[in-house]
Amino acid sequence: MNVTTVFCPAKLNLFLAITGRRPDGFHDLVSVVATLDVGDDLDLVVRSEADGVFTLGCDDPEVPVDERNLVLKAAKVFATASGWKGGVDFALRKRTPMGAGLGGGSSDGTGALTTLNALAGRPLDDAALHRLATSLGSDCPLFLGQGPLCMRGRGEQLEPWADAAPRLAGQRVLVFKPPFGVNTAWAYGRLTAKAPASYLAAAIAEERLALWRNSTKAPLEALLFNTMEPPVFEKFPAIPVLAERLLGEFGLRTHMSGSGSACFALLTEQTPVDAVSAAIRRAWGPSAFVTVARIRG
Repeated sequence: MNVTTVFCPAKLNLFLAITGRRPDGFHDLVSVVATLDVGDDLDLVVRSEADGVFTLGCDDPEVPVDERNLVLKAAKVFATASGWKGGVDFALRKRTPMGAGLGGGSSDGTGALTTLNALAGRPLDDAALHRLATSLGSDCPLFLGQGPLCMRGRGEQLEPWADAAPRLAGQRVLVFKPPFGVNTAWAYGRLTAKAPASYLAAAIAEERLALWRNSTKAPLEALLFNTMEPPVFEKFPAIPVLAERLLGEFGLRTHMSGSGSACFALLTEQTPVDAVSAAIRRAWGPSAFVTVARIRG
């Protein structure tokens, strides 16, 4: 049995400004996104018979393994677009928690898409892969590359931030998530309900990014921002309560990724990681997700 394994990294929204709602119902955004060195592993086994059937198994029983999963959706859109008739058994080893704002499902789907294209002899070029990834979900295209990106539009407009990569690559972060997730549609609904005050004007968002990018001495902390925090924090006070505690006890500033509920804090060599992790689990219980990761360059 020939197994191909692809790493599907988690992501962080270092900067996320929702700038308005589009006529198609999606939201426009400006976001700086970086992938992490932690994430899921997806195994692919191509069956000898070309039957066009795709199956999925997962070591996490909470993960749906039917047509709702982006891995199978990606496989089907790839087969349709490329005409490939092969069959694949997928096995997902889930490490990125669901409902976290870390892009786990989107990363898995994009990983399936790009790996199938490679196994099939690359019938689709980069532009075609980008179109298919965009059709799967707003976060999917960002996982087609590795380095930090600026996302615009609904997420399909990607600008590589190669010049900023040296300032981001290798930065250690503590990523942590409470036992509950946040429904993305609900979070955007709450944001829309308080519009336009809940949005950040695109011009202001771009100005903030330019100020950070053009000042090589500006710390990474000066970049961090998330429009989604107020509505999520209002509904789930356990997050801001813990944020205040970590700031008071350890001087750590907590930020949320995407629509949550996962948060992160920048680490230094002096950060007492074990003590901080213990404080998080005391506040959120032993089932809280806590891990140390590094930003990929």
